[in-house]
Amino acid sequence: MRLDSVAVENFRCYQHEIKVSIDDLTTFVGKNDIGKSSLLEALEIFFNNDTVKIEPGDANIYSESSNVSITCEFSELPPTLTLDSGAATSLAAEFLLSSSGNLKIKKVFDCSKKTPSCEVFILANHPTAEGVSDLLELKERDLQKLIKEKGIDVGLKGNPAMRQALWMAEEDLLLREVAVPVSKPKEDTKRIWEKLDIHLPMYALFQSDRSSRDSDGEVQNPMKAAVAAAIAEMQEDIRRIQAKVQEKAEEIATNTHEALKTIDPGLAKELKPQFIPPTASKWTGLFAVGMDTDDGIPLNKRGSGVRRLVLVSFFKAEAERRLKSGHSRSIIYAVEEPETAQHPNNQRILIDSFKSLALEDGCQVLLTTHSPGFASELPTESIRFVTRDDEQPVVLVGEDVFGRVADTLGVMPDSRVKVLLCVEGPTDVSALKHLSKALNAADKTLPDLSVDERVAFILLGGSTLGHWVSKHYLKALKRREVHIYDSDVPKYAKSVEAVNARGDGSWAVLTKKHEIECYLHADAIREAFNVDVFIEDQPNHENKAVPELFAEAFSAKQNTDAPMGGTKAKQRLADKAFPRMTAERIAERDPDGEVKSWLRRIAEML
Repeated sequence: MRLDSVAVENFRCYQHEIKVSIDDLTTFVGKNDIGKSSLLEALEIFFNNDTVKIEPGDANIYSESSNVSITCEFSELPPTLTLDSGAATSLAAEFLLSSSGNLKIKKVFDCSKKTPSCEVFILANHPTAEGVSDLLELKERDLQKLIKEKGIDVGLKGNPAMRQALWMAEEDLLLREVAVPVSKPKEDTKRIWEKLDIHLPMYALFQSDRSSRDSDGEVQNPMKAAVAAAIAEMQEDIRRIQAKVQEKAEEIATNTHEALKTIDPGLAKELKPQFIPPTASKWTGLFAVGMDTDDGIPLNKRGSGVRRLVLVSFFKAEAERRLKSGHSRSIIYAVEEPETAQHPNNQRILIDSFKSLALEDGCQVLLTTHSPGFASELPTESIRFVTRDDEQPVVLVGEDVFGRVADTLGVMPDSRVKVLLCVEGPTDVSALKHLSKALNAADKTLPDLSVDERVAFILLGGSTLGHWVSKHYLKALKRREVHIYDSDVPKYAKSVEAVNARGDGSWAVLTKKHEIECYLHADAIREAFNVDVFIEDQPNHENKAVPELFAEAFSAKQNTDAPMGGTKAKQRLADKAFPRMTAERIAERDPDGEVKSWLRRIAEML
C-alpha cells in the first residue's frame, strides 16, 4: 500500500482540516515551530501511537471539540482480503473505496479522556439505501434471513457472497461517501479492519531532539526499524506460528468445554475462543538490539554527530538492501531535520541515500528541514512549504515554492562560488557531476563539478524555468550563470536566447542530443543493472527515449508487468549508471566533444 495523502484536523496547531499530498520523497520545509514535525508525528500516531503517543493536550486549544482526526489515503491496495470464514472478498466488492478508487482511513481520537480512545472509520462510497447500508455489521444468520425474505438463492455460502447478492438485488444503492465504522467488534467490519491493518505500510519515525539513552536514541530507532522490516518479510512464518497457536488454543477450549459440561451441562452451551493475533508492533517489541563501537564503547555514549551518522549508514544500507532483495510490505521512513549535527559532506551522502531509498518500490521517505541549503539539494516536486496564514499553518505545493522557501528562510551567500550552473532537475546535476569527474580524471584542466566549490548548481525545475529566466531571480547573487538544458522541450530555446542576450558573461546551451541520458554508454547501464539498452542520440522509431527503453528492459529483468515511470528511470540511471562513465566511454558517445566544450567554457569563467 502506498500513502497518497494525510489530512489532520483539530491536531495541535491545525485547528481546521488540512490535507497534504505525499510522494515517494516528500520534504516539509519551513521555519522552526511552524508545524512541520506535527505532520510527521500525526502519522506516527496514526500508524503506531508508540514513539509519539496521542495525549489530551494534542487537541487544538482554540477548538471547542476534543476530537482529533487523522485521515490517510492509500493506493496500490491488496486485490483480495480473506476473512476468518475463509471467504475471499475485496475492498471494491464491499464498497469500501472512495469515488477515486482509493482507500481512505480516518482515525478519531477522543482527547477528553486521560488516555484518549480511538475509533477507526473507512471513508467510502458506500450504499446508503434502507435495508442494505449496514450489511457489514450483520451476523451470518441475519444475512441469511434477509436473503430468504428477498427470495434470493438460499444456497449462498459465506457472508461476502450474501452481501453481494443483497446489493445486486437492490435497484438503487444510493452510493454516498460515508464513514463506515470498522474498529468496533461488529462482525465483518472488524474482521476487514484486522486484515487491512497488516497491509498498512510500516512507519518509522526518527526525531531530531532525542535523549542519548540506549533505549531511545539515534542508535535504537534504526535498529527497531530493521527488526520491523525483518518481521514484515517473515509474515508467512509468523502466520504459521499464529495458526498453530490458534489450533492449540481451540483444542484446549474444546476440552475445557467438554469438562464443564460434565460438571454442569446447563452452565454453558458454547465456549468458543476468540483468537486475536498480535499486531506487528507487538512482535517488534519482543526484540532489542544494542550497538557497541571501538573498544566496546556503547554508541549512545558517542557525540551527537557520530550517533546521527548511524542514520547515514542505515539509510544507505537499507537502500542497497531493498534494491537487491524482494519485499512485500511497504515502509515509510520519516526523518526530522536529518542535517542536524552533520558535516556538509555527510549531508550530501544522506540526501543521496534518501533519493535512492525513495526510488525503491514500496518505499517512501518523509523529511523535515528549515535549512535552505539542504532543501536546495532535493527535487523541487518533493518540497512542501509550511507557512502560516491568519488562522493556522498552511502547506504549499507548486511551481514557485522554492522561491518562497528562499524568501522565507534566506539564502546565505558563499564567497567561494563564482559560477551558478543552472539545470532542469536533480538527475541533470548527478549526470554532469559524474561526467565531469570522469573527464577530469583524464584531463586536469577540466573542472570536476562533483567537488569544485566554485560552482553551485541551481535547480530550475521544469515548468518554473521560464519564471527563473524571465524574472532573473538569481541576479541578486551577482554571479555569472551557465544554463544547460535538454533539447527535448522546444520552449527551452527561448530561455537559452534570453540568457545569451544578457551580455553579462552568462551563457546558455541546449544539448545536441535529445537529453542528458543520451550521453550514457550502454556498457555503463549494463554494469549497473545487468540489462542491455540500445542508446541513440534521439528517440527511436517508436519515439522511445533512453529512460523509457531502460525502464522496459529493467522491468523485464525484474519480471514486473508495468514498467517504472520516466522519473524513476532517470533517477536510477543518475544514481547507478552515470557513476560508471569513463573518459573513454564519454569519447565514444560524444565524439564531437560537446560535454568537454561545456566544461572548458566553465573553466574559463572560473
